[in-house]
Amino acid sequence: MRITGFAAAFAVLLAGPMLLAQATTPARAPIPAPILSAHTIFLANGGADPVSAQAFQKAGQVNEPYASVYTALQSWGHWQLVSSPDGADLILTARFSAPVTGYEKGMPLTYAPQLDLTLADGTSHTALWTLTQPVKGAFRKANWEKNYADGVAGILAQLKALTLPVAP
Repeated sequence: MRITGFAAAFAVLLAGPMLLAQATTPARAPIPAPILSAHTIFLANGGADPVSAQAFQKAGQVNEPYASVYTALQSWGHWQLVSSPDGADLILTARFSAPVTGYEKGMPLTYAPQLDLTLADGTSHTALWTLTQPVKGAFRKANWEKNYADGVAGILAQLKALTLPVAP
């Protein structure tokens, strides 16, 4: 079987972009330097939206998500936690929310609970990065506590992946 010049050119045109895409790797976007060079952090309490705050109150979990994130950061020991934003290299703000994802007859029906952690430069207070971790909802308190603990562990895992050097 003989390939005509037109067919060969057409094949090269189709295969060219695919070969080029395989040969080049997209550049990884840089992580802001203050995140990577930080030694001291201040954790701010960003609170929770009204629905979430009420759920925490019913569960007897005061000062959430601040308390759990603070404990997780302290256990990790990567940074020195300071009691004031003055002089901190980074300011982290922990916040919990449950945006409505579905309505029935004009009333909220389903929510998407999530834990957010925003990292800001300690000098300029400019937000540098925000991490979001979904948290599974639950009807039973024991299930909620497990799911919430998993969410805190998940946000810490994201933070570790962001701040620790990537192995070659």
